[in-house]
Amino acid sequence: MKPVIRFALDSMLYASRGSARYYGWLLCLGFFMLLMAYGAFEQFTKGMIVTNYNDQVSWGLYEAQFIFLVGVAAAAVTVVFPSYVYHHKKMKEIVVLGEMLAIAAVSMVMIFITFHMGRPDRAWHLIPGIGIFNWPNSMLTWDVLVLNGYLALNAICGFYYLYKRYMGQEVNKLFYMPLVYISIVWALSIHTVTAFLINTMPSRPMWFHSMMPIKFIATAFAAGPSMIIVSFLAIRKFTQLKIADEAIETLAQIVTWCLGIAIFLGISEVVTEFYPSTEHAFSLKYLIMGKHGLYGLVLWYWGSVLLLLAGFVILLCPTLRKHHSFWLPLACVFVFAGIWIDKGMGLVVPAFIPSPIGEFSEYTPSIFEIINTLGGWATGLFIFTILCKIAIGVLLGELRYTEEWGVTNEWEPIVHSEEALK
Repeated sequence: MKPVIRFALDSMLYASRGSARYYGWLLCLGFFMLLMAYGAFEQFTKGMIVTNYNDQVSWGLYEAQFIFLVGVAAAAVTVVFPSYVYHHKKMKEIVVLGEMLAIAAVSMVMIFITFHMGRPDRAWHLIPGIGIFNWPNSMLTWDVLVLNGYLALNAICGFYYLYKRYMGQEVNKLFYMPLVYISIVWALSIHTVTAFLINTMPSRPMWFHSMMPIKFIATAFAAGPSMIIVSFLAIRKFTQLKIADEAIETLAQIVTWCLGIAIFLGISEVVTEFYPSTEHAFSLKYLIMGKHGLYGLVLWYWGSVLLLLAGFVILLCPTLRKHHSFWLPLACVFVFAGIWIDKGMGLVVPAFIPSPIGEFSEYTPSIFEIINTLGGWATGLFIFTILCKIAIGVLLGELRYTEEWGVTNEWEPIVHSEEALK
């Protein structure tokens, strides 16, 4: 049997085994995935009428997840960059886990884009040479290219690295390292292009400013590493993989300073819009204070502000930031939730209120949007869990190539040479 096929079969077999906690987690995610299957059936058979989108607010919960998760995917570079550019030894030992997160995040992005399509059966038009691929005129086609390219880069780099570790061999640096450096630059491009997708719309004054790309990058490098830190802490607690404090501390510092930049840019936006107080500030005024008796997003906005400020204060205190059992994960949850709100209810929805002709129409997600969103996240977390399970097995040496296959159901740890680990 060819080693590549053996690697795939061994990986699937290894991922199918685990503790009761592992199976319980997968069953919980599977429940929400089943709900999503029902919601998807309802939406794709009855149409977008099952959502609460309308003529005034045509983007909502799905697009909020899409924009937020592009940032989470891009944030994998916060693990890859220190590992291969600054040669952070402790980060390099677990860099592949960041690439697994990127694969899962881009997979979720594809799910939410599919839900946003009124006719997903026409997605073949996005395939160059087959459909009507409006490139380079359409910014959306640029987004399709960079997202699929980033998914391919992380899949190739991640699985190639794991395969070589599985075989007990060193990676071919002439093949591997150029792809790593390309993925670092590409990570910045995916969220930059997503920012260009919305800030090139002059009919939406809340988006139409040049600060949007740098704000997207700052918030991505705060929310994404926050999720990575929580994942690393969970992996360290529930598996035998040892993740060094130095790696977690490096990510925590990245979150701290990028969050500070994001907060500063948010304040700058408020001052810029409110000081002249023209009609172009109506969307932001509606978001922050409400307008014409409509206050649907006010609590969301101030909730996000409180979460981000609380998380920033905790991260600024070295004693609290280095408390990995409580304060650091709490701060990461605050930052992740705060930016999730900011990218959704604080960015996507208010840009449509009022409409370009001055109509005010509030938006609240329907039950189908909610269950499809939960299912999309559950699918992404399911993929991430399986990929991490395989990666951890390879890193621990429990999943490795042997001459005989199918004789035993147990894996025994293998110790690689120090040169192979590098």
